[in-house]
Amino acid sequence: MEIKRELLLNRLMVLRHNKMIKVVTGMRRCGKSYLLFNLFSDALEAEGVDEQHIIKINLEDRRNKALRDPDKLLEYIDSRLQDDKMHYILLDEVQLVSEFEDVLNSYLQVENADVYVTGSNARFLSKDVITEFRGRGFEVRVHPLSFQELRGAFQEEPIEQLWVKYMTFGGLPQVVTMTSDKERVAYLKSLFKHTYLKDIKERYDIKLDSDLEELIRTLASTVGGLTNPRKLADTFHTVKKSTISQDTIKVYIDYLQDAFIIERALRYDIKGKRYIDTPSKFYFEDLGLRNALLNFRQVEKTHLMENAIYNELRSRGMAVDVGEVIWNTKDEEGKKIRKTLEVDFVCNQGYKRLYIQSAFSIPDDEKREQELQSLKRIDDSFQKIVIVGDHSPRYQNEDGIMFMDVYDFLMDKGSME
Repeated sequence: MEIKRELLLNRLMVLRHNKMIKVVTGMRRCGKSYLLFNLFSDALEAEGVDEQHIIKINLEDRRNKALRDPDKLLEYIDSRLQDDKMHYILLDEVQLVSEFEDVLNSYLQVENADVYVTGSNARFLSKDVITEFRGRGFEVRVHPLSFQELRGAFQEEPIEQLWVKYMTFGGLPQVVTMTSDKERVAYLKSLFKHTYLKDIKERYDIKLDSDLEELIRTLASTVGGLTNPRKLADTFHTVKKSTISQDTIKVYIDYLQDAFIIERALRYDIKGKRYIDTPSKFYFEDLGLRNALLNFRQVEKTHLMENAIYNELRSRGMAVDVGEVIWNTKDEEGKKIRKTLEVDFVCNQGYKRLYIQSAFSIPDDEKREQELQSLKRIDDSFQKIVIVGDHSPRYQNEDGIMFMDVYDFLMDKGSME
């Protein structure tokens, strides 16, 4: 089975020959190498590019260990530039090369070299590295399979059944091609321990890793909840009897973000138009990995749907924050009080902004009013949307708030227009 990943492939094809280094990033096993070495390479050949002009180097392959030396890598690539025609240089896991910035910069002025690299560590796209690229680095972010991509591969399966499977086992390409739940569970557990956790431990030389493992599981169990390093440290001290400091927790969280395992969503005061640094929410890049961390015990559909919506918004290129609205009202005794109402997601993309509430179920008018309270108190003209987990028709209420079900949202990339 081959899942084409047409949106990502089309983006790479459009970016060809733009005089920039195309940096393909994302978590391990999300399909970066396949996108570059198979889908993109095949598309180039289909357009008539000679395979000799496509230079593929997997730097994670032990047989290419010598090429992790920057000078040897330069020498090898130069030897492959055989004529004046355009050559496509595809480097997988380029962060394994020392001084890789110099290597990449060496090809910025080569007229017949078009460079594409992958990496699984966000730090190699830091401001310092982008500076080294002299403004010539262009990031293409790869996420695990979207639900729409999964649906395209399994059109015969009932969409409700596929949605449950997606929330349970996520969208890592190798997982979705497996034929049994037992196989998926075993693979995801092994992947966490022997790939993601091992990578972090080795990269940052972490000797005592029990606190790191426990932190990841704690974050997995609190998806959709506000937290910060201080609160997490207090939990470790009182419940887990650990002496880990909040500074160490902050560092560990940074490591998890660098490995693309989690993402942090900041709080944004909508009326005050300012960011609130802490507490924040953390979402997992892949739901299957999140569930595997908890032995598939805490599979709450409410939180998983919220995480899936966040991931979909990010895959569409949106900046996503957690919104809050301050509401001045009165209590039952007539005393003035201030309430803080939450908007699940404040989404920005260029000049466009959206406010989104995730509501797995709206069984009655009381629940509906609860979901609408914050949205109704935002006094700007940007689109406000409630995404529900049940099948329901799309409609707009008298307050201009759009209601749609999660299937419409996930399957229609233009659903929020």
